[in-house]
Amino acid sequence: MPSAPIASSQDLLAELSDWVKIETPTRNAAQVNRLVDLAARQLAAAGATVERIPGRDGFGDNLAVRASAQAVDPSARPILFAGHLDTVWPVGTIDAMPFRIDGDRAHGPGILDMKAGSFAAFYALRSILTGKIRTKAPIVLLLTPDEEVGSPTSQALIETEAALAQAAIIPEPAWHDGRCVTARKGVGIFDVEIQGVNSHAGSAFADGASAVLELARQIVRLNELVDLDADVTVNVAPVSGGYTTNVIADRANAGVDLRVPDAAAGERAVDAILGLKPFDPRCKVAVTGGMNRPAWAETPESLALYDRVRAMAAATGLSITKMHRGGGSDGNFTAALGIPTIDGLGCAGTGAHAPHEHILWRELDSRVALMATIMEELGA
Repeated sequence: MPSAPIASSQDLLAELSDWVKIETPTRNAAQVNRLVDLAARQLAAAGATVERIPGRDGFGDNLAVRASAQAVDPSARPILFAGHLDTVWPVGTIDAMPFRIDGDRAHGPGILDMKAGSFAAFYALRSILTGKIRTKAPIVLLLTPDEEVGSPTSQALIETEAALAQAAIIPEPAWHDGRCVTARKGVGIFDVEIQGVNSHAGSAFADGASAVLELARQIVRLNELVDLDADVTVNVAPVSGGYTTNVIADRANAGVDLRVPDAAAGERAVDAILGLKPFDPRCKVAVTGGMNRPAWAETPESLALYDRVRAMAAATGLSITKMHRGGGSDGNFTAALGIPTIDGLGCAGTGAHAPHEHILWRELDSRVALMATIMEELGA
């Protein structure tokens, strides 16, 4: 168990509910920054060095919090904790999907993905600082504003801090049965734009080259890249094209989501997607995009980190096993740099991005205790 004092799960949930009630959709910088304000103010008051990196491109601020004065070796490579504050839910969701407790479940927009996990890391660090608890190594906590759309303004910060760290802890939600994550698929994101030739659908049908038809053919071609045995998936959505029924469409477009188990599979799929050629020579096909998150494969170093964290979890009353997960996270970035990384240490629950999103709130004290134990004990 950690030396830092940890409140009861009920008291932790009461404070977490304040985070949930501050709605933080990714593309609403002002709302995200309301939560950044709260976290920055409290951690600075506790004695952390707080660096606030102004947002750009319509996103909120990044927060880099450093705690080294209490470290046994302030010059040691730090332990990095990286969580995000943004959610997929628009402002107003809290009215239709309010924070509520239903038995062992606590519901609310973004509570699972991933306010509970980010809050756990925040609370643990604040408790360590206010309690003047010693840690083996310095601690760096990143709270970022844009993970749900691929971390476009936080990736560089995450990678910079990870390159200096000896380990990375990602408090994304645990699986419903408590499993953590030691590997994730790589994620590619693409846009396909089709230019056709429009004409009257009745009197000049043959003169047209339908962009919608061309896109439909390209979707079938993209689906041929799916190989479930090789763990490669391709999903096409959203799709749009044309503007009225009696005109051959001259424009159509689609988004493409690619998931791959390793870099080699990613390279093959990316080449195929970027190399799409039109079926109808009168149409033009333009594809943009690429890998958004590199594949994260298990390494001996990451498994050694998992073994250490699993032992710490057992001391707090948690029994965690590991899994590979198809969804990406900021752990993909840290692992790709060769930094031992463990993910999925936030609260267990189900319903991420869904109306029934919830955490199993009675384990909050154990999850926060695990974060504090890692902060206190992990280090070379």
